[in-house]
Amino acid sequence: MAAAVAGVGAILALADITSPLRGPLTLFFLLAAPGAAIASALRGLDPWGRWISAVSGAVALDLLVAEAMLATHRWSVTGGVVTIAAISVVGLLAPMVPARRLLGRAPGRRDS
Repeated sequence: MAAAVAGVGAILALADITSPLRGPLTLFFLLAAPGAAIASALRGLDPWGRWISAVSGAVALDLLVAEAMLATHRWSVTGGVVTIAAISVVGLLAPMVPARRLLGRAPGRRDS
């Protein structure tokens, strides 16, 4: 349900649809998408610590993206939503890639 609400927020922001729900749902997307990516990487923490870390990491990531866009004079709502979505997708997929594949080593191979 949360993913659907976040998706609606992203769609409202990207399509530039005028609605009273656009602001709150887009804000929910900007917190939920990177928060889910960070929480998926922190599986070892207890639930309360994982939740606090995910929310604070999501806020920090949003602020870093906004600051970078403002510093380069490329600020736009659409650009911010797309950037956060791309970073979140990469963050969600990163824990699924085995570390050995990233290092270029096959699973059963040993260096001599």
